[in-house]
Amino acid sequence: MLSRLASAIGRNWGFTGALLLFAALFIGYHMLHPRGFSTAVFIQNANESVVIGFLAMAQTVPVLMRGLDLSVGAVMTLTNTIASHVVTGTPVQMIGGMVLTLVAGTGFGLMNGLIVVYGRIQPIIATLATGAVASGMALLIRPSPGGDISSDLNWALTNAIFDFAETLGFAEGGNAAWLQPIANIPVPLVIMFVFGICVWVPFKRTVTGRTVYAVGSAEGAAYMSGLPVSRAKIAAFTLAGYFAGCAGLYLAIQTSSGNADINQAGAYTLNSIAAVVLGGTSLLGGVGGAIGSLIGAGILRTISFYFRILSIDPLMQSLIEGLVLLAAVSIGALRTFRVKNTLELFR
Repeated sequence: MLSRLASAIGRNWGFTGALLLFAALFIGYHMLHPRGFSTAVFIQNANESVVIGFLAMAQTVPVLMRGLDLSVGAVMTLTNTIASHVVTGTPVQMIGGMVLTLVAGTGFGLMNGLIVVYGRIQPIIATLATGAVASGMALLIRPSPGGDISSDLNWALTNAIFDFAETLGFAEGGNAAWLQPIANIPVPLVIMFVFGICVWVPFKRTVTGRTVYAVGSAEGAAYMSGLPVSRAKIAAFTLAGYFAGCAGLYLAIQTSSGNADINQAGAYTLNSIAAVVLGGTSLLGGVGGAIGSLIGAGILRTISFYFRILSIDPLMQSLIEGLVLLAAVSIGALRTFRVKNTLELFR
């Protein structure tokens, strides 16, 4: 038993280290927080982590193939502005608007994949260009911040399960026995599980998902083995677009508005890369996973939580975040020092 556990940790040392670091930072934060570990604080933490969590998952899939998607922040911004227009009206109309928003993000990711595969353009260049297109489209759709997303929808999806059930009329005056064991679970965590993990885990187990890992490990060998390399690349960027769409949709619901903030898009893209590396996914591809990236996103967010309770000077916050980003990317590059034949880095 212990030997199997030690073996598993050895194979996933990046994820294990990230999980331990996150646990230490999260527990330390709540020990220092004036209100301690409370449901209200936990819900607030969950709300602030959803967007970067989805973007970290979006960035993970291209990184597993030795690529970077520099458009994830811009796609998030684009879908955020789309959602601010279409997630309104009756419940059926709002659900339709949510579906349309996710389709838009997924479609943009599909376009990225097609450009990379059939245009034979490096992912970092292709997505840099398409990211600019997405930012421009977002400005056209929402030239100035605004929107009219239902306050009930905002309340239901940004609080605890009890609040969600009560808003929908399922709580029966707050005395529903079936609700009590799960009443205080933050809805944002449920959203990340349903729309994130429940999509990633089945995908990872498919032939296409396994091919994504194979391409990151050795694309030539994957091709010679008859694996669907082109399909895997297109699927990877399509899934990245879907996760970015989830981020944009949630941001719109959370803020009850849309905002084509280009600076915010760039910052989220950089943080998504840092979260991926902190979560144990190698920038050289083939190693890691979206769940680890969620942990990495949690680490980044928890560090920002410390800024509030420790009253860190706002002028110093950017410096600290920059150092964390640099450290994250440097950790991801450590693998290159173990490669004996440097030509392997370019295959």
